[in-house]
Amino acid sequence: MRPEKKSITDEIEKKIAGSPFLILTDYTGLTVADFTELRKRLTRSKSRAVVVKNSILRLLLKKLGPSVADAALQGPTAVVYGEADISGAASAVRGFHKEFKKLRVKAGILDKVELAAEQVHEIADLPSIEVLRAKLLGLLMTPASSFVRLASEPAASFARLAQAKAAKST
Repeated sequence: MRPEKKSITDEIEKKIAGSPFLILTDYTGLTVADFTELRKRLTRSKSRAVVVKNSILRLLLKKLGPSVADAALQGPTAVVYGEADISGAASAVRGFHKEFKKLRVKAGILDKVELAAEQVHEIADLPSIEVLRAKLLGLLMTPASSFVRLASEPAASFARLAQAKAAKST
């Protein structure tokens, strides 16, 4: 491998190696302004997009472990990666596709497992990990707060009864 290609490969490897997910997209028809808009939307979900030659991506995926169908490595490929959860990035990609009709998901990788394009679209429908955690915490807190209310109710009733009795006798 030529030294220039090696440095490019190393730079891309650093970017995607730490990501828990990759979304491979076909960016045919995107202008520079469109790609800039995509990058802005991805930044909100702590994700990035980078254009990668398929030959370099094939080498990186072989080195990093996950395998992808050869059909996903045909045509122009942009890789979406991030440090947070995949649902925010997938949702941004889906929203961009709905608005501009130019970006197409080819495949995805989540924790070194290949995902079909349809699975990436299904993940886009899921709420973010923060929302799911908040819902779980709410579910866990509901029985506890109900228990505290039930446990304190007899004492509160007794206090109200004693207060009413004291008010009646005066």
